[in-house]
Parts: sequence; structure tokens; C-alpha cells
Amino acid sequence: MPARRIMPCLDVRGGRVVKGVRFRAHVDCGAIEDLARRYRDEGADELVFYDIGASPAGRSVDLDWVGRVARVLDIPFCVAGGIDSVAKARAVLRAGADKVSVNTPALMRPDLIDELADAFGVQCVVVGIDSTREADGEWRLRSHTGDAERMRAPGRRMLDWLLEVQARGAGEVVLNCIDSDGVRRGYDLAQLAAARALCRVPLIASGGAGTIAHFVDAFARADVDGALAAGAFHDGSVRIPVLKRSLGLHGVEVRDAA
Repeated sequence: MPARRIMPCLDVRGGRVVKGVRFRAHVDCGAIEDLARRYRDEGADELVFYDIGASPAGRSVDLDWVGRVARVLDIPFCVAGGIDSVAKARAVLRAGADKVSVNTPALMRPDLIDELADAFGVQCVVVGIDSTREADGEWRLRSHTGDAERMRAPGRRMLDWLLEVQARGAGEVVLNCIDSDGVRRGYDLAQLAAARALCRVPLIASGGAGTIAHFVDAFARADVDGALAAGAFHDGSVRIPVLKRSLGLHGVEVRDAA
């Protein structure tokens, strides 16, 4: 099995990295390039950048900072934010990103996933899924999540959408469990395990990491391929070299840290 990936997530708004709790109350965490260099040097396997204002505002990701990031990184990075066409995806990839991630644009027009896979190959296509557990116990999707005031509930079951995006050509899925997002009480292992049972492509856990134990649980109990986190990395609560050493001691295969 390939080594499991540690993936810092950088939410970008107004040219800065920010972090919120369940998509609200965002605080400034620093300059984009500074954090990108830091995580590169600490041994991150991949970085994920979300232009969180793009889809709610009806625009695409800012290519200027994508290009600046590409000039300072020598590890893979993925970019998301209002990428709703092959042309916009091509511009992001040409600016230096290794992958593009789509969430709201894919929900609004599912054929987008097929088009991206046909144009660039499945290895470049990531589908982000934001979901929450509703009163009836079902996990259902949310869209336009970059702005909590504009968030929408399409009504679709997360597991149904997970099957569809794979059939359409998603090469990887990032499952962000909204109820856990930013609260640092651990990943939603039940939801991740349910997704894992149906997911034939790499599955990335997102939402809830606050301690090293949370990462261990995600790999050991939900069998995810990668773990994404933001706040716990940004404020130094979890340091990537220490995390990787601990994962190794727990029998989780990871690439060497810095």
C-alpha cells in the first residue's frame, strides 16, 4: 500500500490564509507563501489550497497566488475554488498546480467531472465533498460552503454522490465532515468508514483534527489514504515531523519527515 499522506490545508481569502470553525468566524493565519514554505520544509506530502470565497462569489480562483505558490514549492499541491470549466482548470494547472479540486461547481453541473477527467486524466481531478449528518441520520451534502451565509443544502445523500463522482472520473475524494470542521475533536470516523466502504479511489479525511491521536485513528480505524488538517498545523498544536514519527510508531506507513 502507498504511504499515507499528511496534507496541510490552506483556506485563502483576500490573498491571506484564514481558518474558521464550521466555515464561520475566520481568523487570519498568515501569508500564503510563508505557510507554503513552512509546510514544505516540515515534510508535508502535499498541500491543498481552497479559495473559499470563489464559488460563493461566482468567480474562479486567483491565478496570481497560484503562480507564486508554484515558484516556492517542490511538492505537489492542489487548488480549489470556483473551477467550473475545463478552461479554468487548465489555467490553474498551467499556473503550476498539480491537481484541481471541484465541489460546488460539480454539484451544479456533474458533467464537469467527466470533462475534467477526459481533458487532464483522473490523476488531476479531485472532488471535494462537504456533508453533515441530518436529523434522520443520513449524511447529506452542502454546497457554497466557503461562506456560511450562502451555504446551500442540495438534499443529496453523501454516499450516493460519492458513487457518482467515482463513476464520472474523480481520481481522489476529499470528504470534509462539516460537523467536525474546526472543532478539533477528531475526524468523523463513522462517516469516513462508511465512505471508505464505497470508495475505490484515494479517500482523504478532512475536518476535526486536533491531536496526533486523531490522525492515528483516521488511518487505523477508517483506512483513509490521507489526512488533511488546517488549524492544528497553523498554530503548531501538531507538528508534521512529530506527527510522522508517531504514525510510524503506530504502524502507519508515511514518507520520511524533514
